[in-house]
Amino acid sequence: MLTTTSLKLDAEIKARVQRLAGSRQRSANWLMGEAIREYVEREEKREQLRHYALAAWAEYQETGRQVGAEEADRWLARLEAGETVPPPECHG
Repeated sequence: MLTTTSLKLDAEIKARVQRLAGSRQRSANWLMGEAIREYVEREEKREQLRHYALAAWAEYQETGRQVGAEEADRWLARLEAGETVPPPECHG
């Protein structure tokens, strides 16, 4: 379900949106909706990452268990090479 909302833009950004929408053969409304969707998705992912980081920090403070930078780098390199490998074990 779509709903209507009001958005105030300064004249310069409004003109830029209209030019870009015209060059993409889309409406300015579609372009702004797409921009907002992409922003919200990116910020939700950022918030999820922040949540995971805080949880990992709290677990580290509680247990002292961690993975060293070299171990993590080796694991990430293997993932990047296309291998399916479990993460390294934490130790303390």
